[in-house]
Amino acid sequence: MPIKSHYPVGENGDEHHKILLANMLAQTKGLMQGKTPQEVKREMEAQGISDEEIRIVLPHRVFGGNRPTNTILFEKLTPHTLGKLIALYEHKIFVQGVIWHINSFDQWGVEFGKQLARGILPQLLDSKAPATSFDCSTNGLIDYIHSK
Repeated sequence: MPIKSHYPVGENGDEHHKILLANMLAQTKGLMQGKTPQEVKREMEAQGISDEEIRIVLPHRVFGGNRPTNTILFEKLTPHTLGKLIALYEHKIFVQGVIWHINSFDQWGVEFGKQLARGILPQLLDSKAPATSFDCSTNGLIDYIHSK
């Protein structure tokens, strides 16, 4: 996440971006620490919530914690930084493929995708009618594209 925004918003010029940063940091902290049933119960009792409501809501407010995350910070989003992020993503895809025994950059798979695209393209170019020629997932995505 960029530390500095290109478009300052807020009283101090960067207040809105600092709110976004705080929320991002809070998510990683929450995933790391979690929240125990005892902590949730203490918080809810301090708020004066009834025992019955605590019993119902408590399981939904407990978080396990100890969840790994990656936080990527950079000063400002620039074309150079974006290129680094794309390269990192490509590396991640490659490593996942190695672990899962999938060739993520398989040329035959690319050719198969092109073959499928030749069948889908006419639906995108020639018709605003609801898609019915493909599987429900592809039809739904085509219909969504047409709705925009």
